[in-house]
Amino acid sequence: MVRNGMDYNINDGFYELLFKEDGVYLCVYPPEGDGRRLELKEVLERLARKKVRNFDRGKVELAVARADKVPVKIAEPQEERIDATVKVTVSPDKMKAYVTFTPPDNGRMLTLEEVLDELSKNGVIYGINRTNLETLVKYPVYNEMICIAEGTPPVNGENGKVEFHFDIKRDHRPTILEDGRVDFRELNLIQNIEKGGVLCSLIPPTPGKPGKTVAGTDIPALDGKPAVLPRGRNVVVSEDGTQLVAGIDGQISYIDGKVSVFATHEVKADVDNSTGNINFIGNVVVMGNVLSGFTIEAGGNVEVMGVVEGATIRAGGDIILRRGMQGMGKGILISGGDIIARYIENSNVEARNDIKAEAIMHSNVKCGNKLELSGRKGLLVGGSCKVGKEIIAKVIGSHLATVTEIEVGVDPTVRERYKAVRDEIVQMETDLRKAEQAIAILRKMELSGTITPEKKEMLAKSMRTRVYYSSRLMELKEELGQLEAKLQQEAYGRVRCHDIIYPGTRVAIGSCMMYVKENLHYCTLYRDGADIRVGPIDK
Repeated sequence: MVRNGMDYNINDGFYELLFKEDGVYLCVYPPEGDGRRLELKEVLERLARKKVRNFDRGKVELAVARADKVPVKIAEPQEERIDATVKVTVSPDKMKAYVTFTPPDNGRMLTLEEVLDELSKNGVIYGINRTNLETLVKYPVYNEMICIAEGTPPVNGENGKVEFHFDIKRDHRPTILEDGRVDFRELNLIQNIEKGGVLCSLIPPTPGKPGKTVAGTDIPALDGKPAVLPRGRNVVVSEDGTQLVAGIDGQISYIDGKVSVFATHEVKADVDNSTGNINFIGNVVVMGNVLSGFTIEAGGNVEVMGVVEGATIRAGGDIILRRGMQGMGKGILISGGDIIARYIENSNVEARNDIKAEAIMHSNVKCGNKLELSGRKGLLVGGSCKVGKEIIAKVIGSHLATVTEIEVGVDPTVRERYKAVRDEIVQMETDLRKAEQAIAILRKMELSGTITPEKKEMLAKSMRTRVYYSSRLMELKEELGQLEAKLQQEAYGRVRCHDIIYPGTRVAIGSCMMYVKENLHYCTLYRDGADIRVGPIDK
């Protein structure tokens, strides 16, 4: 319980102030049982709040000490009154200040100047809402914290940006004809530019705006960071450093966050013994077929008008097969962008982004984004498919229950990179220990004065090696943490089937797995908690 603003037990001693015509009296009551005695300071504080003038302190002390329930005159007659008070509270971050008024008792309300003075005593000098404060003094609200001052938060500047003058999100979707066939000729993949053409420009950063606390202290703001031109191959920076322009006539390529311009190498016939393997910095166009055993490596796109047999094609950009690939178990396609083909059979296929085809049969497929089987067949049968986000097909598996394994929800390149980084960390830690052991031995020789010039050179080399290994180890551990976070994220991959999924198909979405045991028609497979659900087809 509370009396006079303090916690008390019902058995505690207490007092009364009596304002009579002949004077002010103090009556003190003793405690009962386990109650505590009244303290002198409680009475003195009350007298101060009541503004009792010229009271006899000695009589007050005597009355408190006796606690005999007898009223004792402690001052001459005067009016009983308590003026309003104000308490100022400042938030821990010093961005807001509050006032709390206690009501007067036959006394007066504080003036605006008195409240402002109390705010100043508590260090509040900025952001005071004077209009609200005037209203509050005129029409006071008691015993409630009311915000009366607010600081100005800092505003960080915006980072600089790169403005691209070409389309960096082109949709390489083939045209589907009325009869269901797919026209792989009209893809509109090439963006040409002439030498000197502007590829992108820098938008400068904006400065930050500093803030201020209610105490008037400045809060610094961060200025925006300047952007960096995404300079790739065959491009040059303008004289003022704000633009990227083409260094040659060619095709624009935006790969791995870099803008490049590639010229095109054209093979008039087949890739065979007459041409040998092809390794080219730009785009490669093959007018004929690519025969078994040959390799094409390109920094840009690879386009083949004929059939690819058991060959290897690696491209930094897209791979477009106008007809298809019969890999005979040896064919390999690796793309840093998309792969577009009419059909792919008995091959190993890997694309960082999307794969689009009419049919993929008995192949091992890795796709970072979306696998789409469209056109007349829209068939995915046999082999295994690991896809980052989504599989869209008409038919998955076959009526013969051909084993078809599909996995969506996690980018397969992330898993592979995680394993590679983890193995490199183990090797790097081993090498670092060897370097530190060598340094320890050579240090002892140096201190004993028996070190030779050759050993001194070896010590310097070991010291440099240790610095390199330590720095590289920190980078790898940071990357490992980022990869672990990606792998632990919930998988939201989907499988959309526009016709039928046959038994024999195994579906994995993230860490969930389902074996198809009966025909599924026109459905979407998606993850729901720890299970894979079969829902209606959604577009």
